[in-house]
Parts: sequence; structure tokens; C-alpha cells
Amino acid sequence: MDYARLGRSGLEVSRICLGCMSYTVTGPDQKHGWLFDEEASKPFYRKALELGINFFDTANGYSAGQSEEVLGRQVIAQVPRDEVVILTKVFNRMRPGPNGAGLSRKAIMDQIDGSLRRLGTDHVDVYMIHRWDYATPLEETLEALNDVVKAGKARYLGASSMFAWQLAKAVEVQKANGWARFIAMQNHLNLLYREEEREMLPFCRDAGIGVIPWSPLARGRLARPWGQGSERLAQDGYTPALYAAEMPEEPVIAGRVVDLAARLGVKPAQVAMAWLWQKDPVVAPVMGATKPAQLEDAAAALSMVLSADDVAFLEEPYRPRPVIGFS
Repeated sequence: MDYARLGRSGLEVSRICLGCMSYTVTGPDQKHGWLFDEEASKPFYRKALELGINFFDTANGYSAGQSEEVLGRQVIAQVPRDEVVILTKVFNRMRPGPNGAGLSRKAIMDQIDGSLRRLGTDHVDVYMIHRWDYATPLEETLEALNDVVKAGKARYLGASSMFAWQLAKAVEVQKANGWARFIAMQNHLNLLYREEEREMLPFCRDAGIGVIPWSPLARGRLARPWGQGSERLAQDGYTPALYAAEMPEEPVIAGRVVDLAARLGVKPAQVAMAWLWQKDPVVAPVMGATKPAQLEDAAAALSMVLSADDVAFLEEPYRPRPVIGFS
């Protein structure tokens, strides 16, 4: 396993982050029919730890906190706490009624304690805002996050899926007040969706913010020949929301991934991951594996270096597309 600093911080993370949304207590729900119950989740955590993955991503809203519970039992309770990097998020609704969601001071202070209780730890390593809260003053949110860090309940802060101007504004407010700054951006980035290359990646590079993309394989669309289904694609209620407006160049790009993989003697998913790792300042794509062997394949791809011609071959068909993934 390779490791790297997360942004302009001293925090060292594995170049693969295990996305833990798939692993829950009770198994499938109405939106995510491919979820794994706790017993079925154990092989994924074992494989991740065997491979040297130390970076685990979850959120309070994943299965209403059940993902955090399983991560706590299968990782935090199994290995020394200082050997793993735990990231969780706050924003999504956790209960009906007022103050049950969002980034108000009340919501943040309530939800960090709930996350720590479910995880079974006294701190998280990265506490991330899951989305931008248009209803709460930015200063209120950022001061509350700073207080979470000062209280020792989080070591670092991160943000996810927003416009570059929003992240830039937040960072300037943090700087002006001497508050803890964001060190990570978790955004939507893959060969089928590259709009983040326009402003977000250059800003993160300049600001020293590490990028940990979600959906690195476009919900599996870059892992196999176009049109070839999978159990996850068939049962995932979120994929249509992201990729309902199919762009004409998508099958072409996916086809080139398959073609290049055949020429290099590797799997398509490995090509798609290798492309991401070569995008500065990408540190660790968040991988939601549905088979333990997928983690082995990703680890093997860490040593791949695509040539400039390979990258150009993969990127040439792409055309601008509407922003997706912010809600």
C-alpha cells in the first residue's frame, strides 16, 4: 500500500479510502438494494486491513448511523485506534422535525456526539460537511466545526461536493478567524464526470487541500463493457439520479477504458483508478467495493503509470456536461 499526506497537513492516509456506505447492520434498504449486512461486511474490512488500507469513510446519514456502528465494531474495536484514519460526515437528516439535519451549531454539536457514540471512539480523524447548508450562516457552521476540533472530538476538517467559490469563501472565513481549515475535499470525479477539473481541482491544489473523489468508477460503469449490468446497478436507486441524462460520449469513454485495459493486460477498473491517481491533487479515491477482490485489484493498480498518450486517449471524447452530485 502507498501512503500520502492529506492536503497540506501532516496526516498520512492510504492511497485507497474504503467507502463504508455499503456496510450496515440490517442490509438492503429501498434505495440501496446492494447493501451488505454486518456479517457480509466483515470480509471487506478484513481485506482492507490486510492490504494496509488505513483510511475509512462513512457518514452519520448512511443507513441512519448503522454504517458508523459497523465500522466501529469491525475496525475501531479490532485494531489500535492510532493506526486507522476515520472520516465521518454531517449534514443529512437524522430525525424528523427542526434541527434534525443541516449545519447549524446545534446540529453539528448533537451529531458529532452521536457519531462518536456509534463509532465507539472519542474522536474522528476527519470531520466533513456532507453538503453546503444554504439555510445556516457560514460563520456559524465554521465556528462550530472549529470548536469540535478544539474540543478534541475531531483532528481535522473536510468538505464535500460544492462549488469552488463556496469552498474558497469558506477557507477565507476560516483563515480570517484563525479557525481550523479544511484539509480535504470529497467531490464527484471520474472519467465520465470531469467538471471538477475546471475550478475545484486548481483551487484545491493552490490551497493545499487534498482531493478524495467519490464514485471513482461512476457507480461501476467504468469497471466493465458499456451496457453490461451488475447487481449493484440493477438495485441502486441513486445511480439513476446521478446518470439519468446519459451523454453520447459516455459509451465511447467507457469503451476506451476497456480497450486500454486490454492493451495493458489489466482490468478496466484499474485503468480508471490509475487515471484518477494521476490527477493532482487527488490523494485517495473513495472506493465502495462490492467484492473483496476489487480492493486487491485497486491496490495492484497503484503501481500503474499511464503515459501521456494513454491519458489523452481516455480524455479526448469528453465533452462538458451539467453539474451533478451536489444534492
